[in-house]
Amino acid sequence: MRTVIILIAIISSFSYLNAQEPDKTALILIDIQDFYFEGGAVELVNAQVAGEQAQMLLQLFRDMGLLVVHVKHKASKGSDINKVVWPLENEKVIEKTEVNAFIGTDLKEYLDAHQIEHIVMAGMQTHMCLEAGVRAAADFGYKVSVVEDACATRDLSYNGVVIPAEQVHFSTLSTLRSYAHIMKQEVFREKFLN
Repeated sequence: MRTVIILIAIISSFSYLNAQEPDKTALILIDIQDFYFEGGAVELVNAQVAGEQAQMLLQLFRDMGLLVVHVKHKASKGSDINKVVWPLENEKVIEKTEVNAFIGTDLKEYLDAHQIEHIVMAGMQTHMCLEAGVRAAADFGYKVSVVEDACATRDLSYNGVVIPAEQVHFSTLSTLRSYAHIMKQEVFREKFLN
């Protein structure tokens, strides 16, 4: 029974992506900033790999002429967007001070002005700003997809228990399935282009 439910979810994800109008789709890259990469103040596990996956996703959207939004958390040291996904002049950059990119910014107004209905999200950290953005976008009524291998997080600890980054990442994605279609970039790319 569980296999059947998973298969139905996968099939509906594919049909959902195929039904999207590309010009109503935007890519939002969340907090892919220097402080999360090697040598930064808050190094994430596999930040470089996730950044490179995000770069490929970004290039796909650029090649298709689709809307791209970069979100960055306003901070002092190391807050630049990482060179792996450095914004072009015509790409919107939103600075936020909250975990949720929609709070205190013009993100929703910008998306609505471009008649966006489907948001593709990737970024850092999976369990914080990415998760908050995904939940908010879904609550606003957008269809949301998350490219899981273009996201990264870190080990967490609570009450003396260390939770490895991989478990943090996958448990977050597991809960986000109620809000978004979750898939690897290769699968997303194949379905989005067909």
